[in-house]
Amino acid sequence: MELIITFIGGFAIFLYGMNQMGKGLQKAAGNKMKQLLAVLTNNRFLGVIVGALVTAIVQSSSATTVMIVGFVNAGLLNLTQAVGVIMGANIGTTITSWVVAMGEWSKYLKPDNMAPVAIAIGAYLMFFTKDKKKKQIGEIFVGFGMLFIGLGFMSDAVKPYRTSPVFKEAFKAFGENPFLGILVGAVVTFLVQSSSASVGILQTIAAATFLPFNAAVYIILGQNIGTCMTALLSSIGANKTAKRAAYIHLLFNIIGTIIFTVGIIIFFTYINPEMGYTETTMTSISIFHTIFNVGSTLLLFPFASYLVHLSGKIVRGQDKPDASNQDTVLRHLDERILETPSFAVENAIKEVVYMGRLAIENTKIATEALLERDVEKYQKAKENEKHINKIERLITDYLVKISNTSINEHQKQIVNNLFNSINDIERVGDHAENIAELAEYHMANDLYLSDDALQELTQMIQKTIETIELAIDARENEDIEAIRKVIQNEEIVDTLEEELRERHIKRLSQNLCTATTGVVFLDTISNLERISDHALNIAYYVKDEIL
Repeated sequence: MELIITFIGGFAIFLYGMNQMGKGLQKAAGNKMKQLLAVLTNNRFLGVIVGALVTAIVQSSSATTVMIVGFVNAGLLNLTQAVGVIMGANIGTTITSWVVAMGEWSKYLKPDNMAPVAIAIGAYLMFFTKDKKKKQIGEIFVGFGMLFIGLGFMSDAVKPYRTSPVFKEAFKAFGENPFLGILVGAVVTFLVQSSSASVGILQTIAAATFLPFNAAVYIILGQNIGTCMTALLSSIGANKTAKRAAYIHLLFNIIGTIIFTVGIIIFFTYINPEMGYTETTMTSISIFHTIFNVGSTLLLFPFASYLVHLSGKIVRGQDKPDASNQDTVLRHLDERILETPSFAVENAIKEVVYMGRLAIENTKIATEALLERDVEKYQKAKENEKHINKIERLITDYLVKISNTSINEHQKQIVNNLFNSINDIERVGDHAENIAELAEYHMANDLYLSDDALQELTQMIQKTIETIELAIDARENEDIEAIRKVIQNEEIVDTLEEELRERHIKRLSQNLCTATTGVVFLDTISNLERISDHALNIAYYVKDEIL
């Protein structure tokens, strides 16, 4: 019981260290993750590279594939793009096994020696330096050290069983029965929800006891199938295209496992039977794990389109179109993407921009309702405002979830600015609604603006809409030139508001328009000036992030 508790505790520390190292790497990567997202094109080769790099940073192919399902569900990736990233994720997951194997290369790299050194360096960087980048590197070192402490505990718990006949007979059975070995590998990986972790367990067993090479390779093959279950489970509730992405991951690993299993059986049976009974090392597990994942990618990469086609045979039918803007945004703010917080931040920016575009469109509709005396546009503006309010709540909930993930200080600043931005955008929507209500009042009371008033309003409306459009463009592209134009335009709108107010008061004094019409005019230019103020706020948030 003591040994079991030690092993479980060691495994928990190992998982925590791996998770901590992944969080530190993500924080340190920061905007580089955004650049990775930008190169996701229909070029599958680039997809493989991105998948490998993301998984190396996240330290989990399961997290990457779950994220891919989320991206596909959100419509941010198509299946052609996803298949390359999935293949790359399998390659990236081999990094952890090489980190674990380091202990065999030199006595100085053994867990007992590496752990205290890594934690000491990490603790120093985290607690005694002020530089944020160094603190993030410190988190990586602490995670690295915890990983090695966990390995040490697991190794100590397994060592007493080195001569155990039960272990010996079990490993012999796994080596002689490929199906049994693959099944064990798949089940263990499914239970721990991480192929990197299950490979780490296998390496620990290999270092502490006698593990035949044939048993090890079959278990590794099973581990690559078991890791697909996480993505399959995450696809529950997703659209059909996202489900196909999860099945592509499963098909890729099953087909690769079948090919390698047939080849290994032939090799161990007819070419080199003795090799199957040799003792496995941690490094040999890393080598085979890498050969399998790289080899499967090389073999199946040319047939990626067939995998997409086959997934369509498994998951039949087409996705139904979304019923409303709310459904669309809810699908885009997919919680699976939170597995990779850096990408979740970028996804949130896209939806804030989307909300901004809706507010701009509603401003146009509301002002047109006033200028054109159009009842239908007034009603449309009122409906749109309800959608904007719903979308604000959805984005707010998503931003709260992002703020509770492992993001660096710069990303925290972006998230805080996004909170403020959606509040400003929602206020733009409110002012558009105010203008729509002024239009309705204008029509209901059979009021008419003079030609001069209409011309002046049109001028101010155009400048205001241009200002909010530039602010949303600045948010989307982090465009410093757009920010400068927003600042200039906002000053112009402020000046226009003052001039138009004076001119209209002069018209009122000359009895060129009625007091009731004057209220509509003055309230409209006041709402337009407030819209430009909110546009300036949005631009300043972006300016704070990039300067």
